[in-house]
Amino acid sequence: MTTLPLPQEAVDSHNARHAAALDEDYHALSRTLGRRGIDIDAIKTKVSGFTIATPSWATGRGGTRFAKFAIAGEPTNIHEKLEDCAVVQQLSRATPRVSLHFPWDRADDYRALRQEADALGLGFDAVNSNTFQDQADQPHSYRNGSLTASDAAVREQAIAHNIDCIEIGKTLGSNAITVWIGDGSNFPGQQDFNRAFDRYVESAKSVYDALPATWRMLLEHKLFEPAFYSTVIADWGSSLMAAQELGPKCQCLVDLGHHAPNVNIEQIVARLHRAGKLGGFHFNDSKYGDDDLDSGSINPHQLFLVFNELAEAQARNPATFDPAYMIDQSHNVTDPIESLLSSTEAIVAAYAKAALVDRDALHDAQERNDAMMAFQTLRTAYKVDVSPILAAARAEKGGAIDPLGMYRQSHWRERKAQERKPVGLGAGIV
Repeated sequence: MTTLPLPQEAVDSHNARHAAALDEDYHALSRTLGRRGIDIDAIKTKVSGFTIATPSWATGRGGTRFAKFAIAGEPTNIHEKLEDCAVVQQLSRATPRVSLHFPWDRADDYRALRQEADALGLGFDAVNSNTFQDQADQPHSYRNGSLTASDAAVREQAIAHNIDCIEIGKTLGSNAITVWIGDGSNFPGQQDFNRAFDRYVESAKSVYDALPATWRMLLEHKLFEPAFYSTVIADWGSSLMAAQELGPKCQCLVDLGHHAPNVNIEQIVARLHRAGKLGGFHFNDSKYGDDDLDSGSINPHQLFLVFNELAEAQARNPATFDPAYMIDQSHNVTDPIESLLSSTEAIVAAYAKAALVDRDALHDAQERNDAMMAFQTLRTAYKVDVSPILAAARAEKGGAIDPLGMYRQSHWRERKAQERKPVGLGAGIV
């Protein structure tokens, strides 16, 4: 039996007050799209089927390398994190899975945790390992690397941790592990580039060999931080090389903030799909680097262009197209639940707009080298306000027409501030 975190009758009452306006907006948009031969109900059906995972760690306040400033009522353990993720899912109806990070989300009984999540209407997405931080109980430090460390004992420790994450994930009902390492160097000459990469592939092969038959291993690259001179898996090319060496169950994961400014991420999407190694996305936004800002807050047009390439990929290979989607953000100045709701809206909106692109017209303009009409075909879809489609899809599934408004009306944060222990001072982005 599902026990929703908010009274469903409150959501229904909230929707009743907005239903007439939504109906008017939906039918107006239906007429506009109808003149272009687009069936709005078909788009709404596609939107209803689109889902994205929330990360457990994004339910708390993040920060910078220098400090983070807690807010009252933020979660202090995995059980409270699941509660907050359930609020996002209940209101958005697009985030039914949670991605856990170990050892941050360590629990005493993972079978019980899976039952707890199920009761909240949640399942589990890819599990995430952590070999970029030292833990109090580990015998070897990762200060000089983890899966790529020159010390074999350190590498074995990192491998064992990843395999432990797979075992936990099997209990939770997950089907993938995401591997990101901060290994690299901060000084020229500090590290042999090729030997470090070879050690990475060798270590990752031990993790790969522990995968269940139906699992995927997702390799995440990052341009810099904490290694600033060189990073072992710094770009999609390094990630692709490793994934190709490891085998068919290994794919590449793209975090939108893990690239140099102005890199053409949508082209990377196309290249990885062509190679059969497009594994998934971590959505966020950035101004300078890996800022982990709210999705769509800085460059919503880029988000749309990424989804346009994803739509192209799905159209080419609908039977095998199955990327893992997750939000990966750090909420420094906002209520994390509000940011997750806002980001979910932005991501689903980009997906909906990509579904509006006239692909025949786009391909025709491309073949005729008509740059302006190709661009205008994309721009026509991008300019559509798809919010009535998103709101109608949410409402039909029991979500809120106005998720942010309903969340604030619920006073969830204020109530949790009275129930939960306060979070202490901290440093770092998580």
